[in-house]
Order: sequence, then C-alpha cells, then structure tokens
Amino acid sequence: MTETIMQSKPHHGRNIKRIREILGVKQEALALTLGNDWTQRRISLLEQKEEVEDSVLEEIAAALKISPDAIKGFNEDTAVNVVANTFNNNSHDQSTFNALNIQPTFNPIDKIIQLYDEKIALYERMLKDKEEMIERLGKG
Repeated sequence: MTETIMQSKPHHGRNIKRIREILGVKQEALALTLGNDWTQRRISLLEQKEEVEDSVLEEIAAALKISPDAIKGFNEDTAVNVVANTFNNNSHDQSTFNALNIQPTFNPIDKIIQLYDEKIALYERMLKDKEEMIERLGKG
C-alpha cells in the first residue's frame, strides 16, 4: 500500500486564533488593540476564514507583535514536536539535534521569554489605553 503525505494549505484564521491563544490575548483585547473598525465578533469571523488578505494579516501580526509569515507558516504539530524533542531528551547537545534531523535556528527558551515579554508589553499597552478611555469618558 502506498502512503501519500498531503500537505494541507495553512488555515490563516485558525493560525491567528492559536497564536492569539498562546499569547493569552482575548478576542476583545485584540479588537481593542486594532482600533475602532474591529470588534470581538469581527475577530471571531476572521478566525474562521481559511485565507486572510495580506493587508489584514499584516495588521493582525503588528497587533500581536509577530511577523505575518509566522501566521502564514504556523504549524502547531511542528512547534510541539520541536519543543518536545528539545526538552524531552536528556542530552541537549548539537549531536542530538543532528541525529533527530532538527536544526533549530533559535533557542526555544529565548522564544518563550520573548513571547512572555511581548505579552506583558501588550497588556501594559491595553491597560494604558483603558485608563485613557476611562479618563476621556470621565471628562465627557
């Protein structure tokens, strides 16, 4: 029996949702960050779309502080495998990576720290925006 491996087309909306969840950003918070044209409902609908326009991908990526290519190329299975193969091995030297045919171009711990820092920055920006909004509403 011949087994064929099908490469599925990336689902941009699902990738946006998964990355947003990994970063711990709620739909409402993302909509608030994106501006007045965005709502939680619009984010929800966007996350259901298989293909998202490049201009929208760039806008979402900027709000999440990632590259549009990260959204386009996100593959949860690959990400999980890289992390699992990196941390479930007792030996973390380069020969282990070569034997597993894994050639990471980044340190996964550094990426986790970077994502955490980006998450904190996003929350701080959202908190500042919220405080400014409350101040504007108080003056009105």
